[in-house]
Amino acid sequence: MSNFSTELANAYYDSIKELTEGEIVKGKVVRVNPSEVIVDVGYKSEGIILREEFKGVDVEGLDEIDVYIDNVEDEEGKIILSYKKAQEAQGWLTLANSYKEGDLVKGMISRKIKGGYMVNIFGVEGFLPQSLSSFRNMNNEEILGQTFNFQIIKMNKLKGSFIISRKDALRMEKEISRKNTWENIEEGKIMKGRVKSITNFGAFIDLGGVDGLLHIADMSWKKITHPSEIVAVGDDIQVMILSFDKVKGKISLGLKQTTPDPWIDIDKKFIPGTTVKGRITNIQNYGIFVELEKGIEGLVHISEVSWTKRFINLQESFAIGDQVEAMVIGVAVSERKISLSIRQLEKDPWEDIENLVTIDNVIKGRVTAFGEGCAYSELENGLEGIVYNEDLSWTKRVSRAQEVVKKGHSYEWKILGIDRANKKVILGLKQLEKDPWPELLEKFPVGAVLEGQVVKITNFGAFVKIDENLEGLVFSGEIDEEAMKQLKPGDSLKVKIIKIDPGSAKIGLSTKIEEA
Repeated sequence: MSNFSTELANAYYDSIKELTEGEIVKGKVVRVNPSEVIVDVGYKSEGIILREEFKGVDVEGLDEIDVYIDNVEDEEGKIILSYKKAQEAQGWLTLANSYKEGDLVKGMISRKIKGGYMVNIFGVEGFLPQSLSSFRNMNNEEILGQTFNFQIIKMNKLKGSFIISRKDALRMEKEISRKNTWENIEEGKIMKGRVKSITNFGAFIDLGGVDGLLHIADMSWKKITHPSEIVAVGDDIQVMILSFDKVKGKISLGLKQTTPDPWIDIDKKFIPGTTVKGRITNIQNYGIFVELEKGIEGLVHISEVSWTKRFINLQESFAIGDQVEAMVIGVAVSERKISLSIRQLEKDPWEDIENLVTIDNVIKGRVTAFGEGCAYSELENGLEGIVYNEDLSWTKRVSRAQEVVKKGHSYEWKILGIDRANKKVILGLKQLEKDPWPELLEKFPVGAVLEGQVVKITNFGAFVKIDENLEGLVFSGEIDEEAMKQLKPGDSLKVKIIKIDPGSAKIGLSTKIEEA
């Protein structure tokens, strides 16, 4: 062989790498077959890696890769390489050199096995016991192939194995998050939080391992009755740190403070005497709340709903969500109150009462309520009338108006007068009939003796019916004490008229006939 040929041969052999089984070297992907990947590692022959080792890897896009020398030369003279073992070896090296027991590490759940899961971390599989997984109430789709943080519980570098815990990682994550939150917290700062729970007085917000209280008063610029009107469990919201105490672990939060105060210069926007429109947001017995704009509500007091109706069922007359028109009658910025009126959009009918009401006329009206010694009626012209007990019956002594008229029923009334000071029309029911007393005085003169029927017994005497719709009273002093004790409703009783007062519809009776 010539010197030139010898030099070429020596140069060729010098270019061939010395490979050792178990070594990791770099190789260039030459070809990709359906079952194999051919890699040039600079040896006398090309190496082979089974295609299945690249599961989940875009092998077509690979150029240079790290490979593990599994066998320098098999029975067919081929170099057997492993991509997976190279990844595992390098992953384990990273784990062994950069991590220790107790550290957090990120990994992907690769498969489920008996007693737990195998987790891929840097290409190496570690064991996650079921008891340390914290995967309760989760299905396989939510677990397998998903990436989580884990804490390294035990690491055996000689055997190349390790045990990890998701349960302890969650505890560490929470503590780290808690520490970071307290380090970053400061008054006036806006932070993201999640609604954890709701109570009647507010909501607890998780700021990242630390809970803060969002009080109901700091939820909205407008008035609310319950926190659930603003937030729901699980909501992600931006809140402002109002105050905090690291020693006591307390944080006060504000939601409304993250937006401008709508009450600033509100008195320049809503001027008394102007007409506004709004939506009813709340109805109470004393009035209705109307939202004029976001965060701004006004109150229409029940007394400002109608000129004529004193007794109004607001729940029947209005509904939440209704659009109403009202007049601004007062603004108190310091108290955050706007007073509204619906009735003042119309003319007060009492300014022209003479054209609406004529004394001695008959008018129809519905009984709406009862007062002390009277009943109230809503008249057909919209005004309110009042009828006193003494104007309900000529002959019956009425202690309660309910004895004669019923609420919700309509009656014809005679207009007796006008009470301008209290804005009421004075009514009478008995005046629709002829006064029977002139005839009764002739029929039942003082001194007359007659037979009556006991209708009611009281501690001061007994009421006795002496004619249709006509009763008299036998005072306890005008009847024998023992006889009074034996008396009962329905009994017949012989009485004598000793006194008559037509003005008060009172007739005094006595059983002491002979003495009289």
